[in-house]
Amino acid sequence: MELLVDLHTHTITSGHAYSTITENAQAASRKGLKLLGVTDHGPSMPGAPHLYHFGNLSIIPEEISGVKILPGVEANIVNHEGELDIPVSYLARMKLVLVGLHVICYPGGTCEQNTQAYIKAMENPFTDMMVHPGRPDFQLDLEQIAYKSAQLNRPVEVNNSSLSTIEEKSGARVNCRCFASYMAKFKGPVILGSDAHFWDRVGEFSDALDLIHEAGVTEHQILNTSPERVLDYLATRRKLR
Repeated sequence: MELLVDLHTHTITSGHAYSTITENAQAASRKGLKLLGVTDHGPSMPGAPHLYHFGNLSIIPEEISGVKILPGVEANIVNHEGELDIPVSYLARMKLVLVGLHVICYPGGTCEQNTQAYIKAMENPFTDMMVHPGRPDFQLDLEQIAYKSAQLNRPVEVNNSSLSTIEEKSGARVNCRCFASYMAKFKGPVILGSDAHFWDRVGEFSDALDLIHEAGVTEHQILNTSPERVLDYLATRRKLR
């Protein structure tokens, strides 16, 4: 399986990542990627940029080092209602909106509360894709999330970083394998994300690839195989808002 797209990457703007957009794009080019998402954290994450940063994304070149750039955000779910830390007026202008749960931004709750927060965020018309449900920080009904993903045709991520860091030792691999199996069962769309916080990890999907093969996720379900599939999907999403 050839993967030509990495939609989940961070730059120095996130506050706890250490490369620039240009450095990430150059790394993507060296690895043969054709499309790169720039998805720095939303403002409720400590060290993340002010909203004004997201209002100025249009100045980023459409292409750097031969790689098409999709400027956007990894928005944070901030409560049990699935609300995000980015106003709609900003979300509406972004080319890519990823959404996820983070310990320091979301208060936590029961499995049902966490799952409903995640699903409500998935149902948001401005959400393009959901990220790292396999992290062990919050208990989630992964089968329900996989089912809803297929029902909504909303891609959910298998996050490579969760499988290649200390998180692996705290339950992420078990959760991700379980989630991938449910995605294979319900046949919803999947993205593989590097979640790179340094340029050398851009386009790194090896652990996630091994896991989805084990789980039986098909190549047809993976959006990263084609820049055209990703761009067509995003264009369709904007027509449906």
